[in-house]
Amino acid sequence: MALDRRWPVALFRGAVPVALGLLLWVAIAGGEQGRQQTLKAQPGGDPASLAHRRRHNELIMMALREAAQTEDNVAQRQVPWRK
Repeated sequence: MALDRRWPVALFRGAVPVALGLLLWVAIAGGEQGRQQTLKAQPGGDPASLAHRRRHNELIMMALREAAQTEDNVAQRQVPWRK
């Protein structure tokens, strides 16, 4: 008789964490789309700004490669760097 009452209680206790996890997942997943839209709308997300940032990163990487390949003190050179 006591065994008959344990099963529903055990199922309920097992279902509560699953239900809470599902609700939390739905809440977070719903906010993810809004977060993606917010990131797209931020300043600096336009194609021109991204291209400028990529070019800037390329110039920095070129300077770092050059500094790694030479024995000269590239920090003392005038800007723009020339070989």
